[in-house]
Amino acid sequence: MNYEELGQKIMSLDPGVRFVTIFDTKESKPVYSEHKPGVTNLLSKEESKESLQLAINAWKTRAKLEPKIGKGKYVLAEYDKIKRITIPMDENHLLYITTEVECDSQALLNNIRQM
Repeated sequence: MNYEELGQKIMSLDPGVRFVTIFDTKESKPVYSEHKPGVTNLLSKEESKESLQLAINAWKTRAKLEPKIGKGKYVLAEYDKIKRITIPMDENHLLYITTEVECDSQALLNNIRQM
């Protein structure tokens, strides 16, 4: 899979997308990570890494409940200044996106699913 091409397509789906990372959970490293040009980072590099790691750990915890509640489709967290969306791509990859608060996250999720 061409992760750069996929990441750029996701970035272009909505003008409110700020940041896209595709993370390989097996290798424990990002295979694509990009901020939209002109977007001001709200977190330092270290804080961004910590936020991503928290999202990954939370997803691993949810996976333990999968036999009882079913496979997770996505997680949306809305803050005062951004939204954060985490989506499993397959067994070894997570999609981590931040958007502006005004972004229509449901439309964005629907467009991502169609890809």
